[in-house]
Amino acid sequence: MTRELPTSLLMAIAAREAENRIFAAMQAAGYTDITLAQSRLAAGIDPGGTRLSVLAERAQVAKQTATALVDRLEAAGYVDRVQDPSDGRARLVRLTERALAGLPAVRAEEQRIEQEWEAHLGTARMAALREALTMLRTITDPWAPAP
Repeated sequence: MTRELPTSLLMAIAAREAENRIFAAMQAAGYTDITLAQSRLAAGIDPGGTRLSVLAERAQVAKQTATALVDRLEAAGYVDRVQDPSDGRARLVRLTERALAGLPAVRAEEQRIEQEWEAHLGTARMAALREALTMLRTITDPWAPAP
């Protein structure tokens, strides 16, 4: 007997596939010295930088694990640590120019995924999916901007 998969698992399966494709696109673009775990952490970095504790929460890893991942990303030249302008005692992790140079490959793969999903689902269903997920974000993402 086959059970119907819960919506949350169906979303996770699709997200995992997208993440793997985006990571493969980064690798194909020459960014072969970054791991999937490091890229997951780096994906949580805001444009102005993000505190390590927030990165750990977003990546759902222990702070010690996040520290080790950031250390490796910093050694490879993908991130740097700077003083937080809002709190002189805190540090922010920021993407470097090297990391930012890889974003076009990431964005292009994201666009390909969106186009493939829309071709499969149709324009109306894809729009409904985006709308529903955007609505869910307001109750599931503690870092989502206020509506």
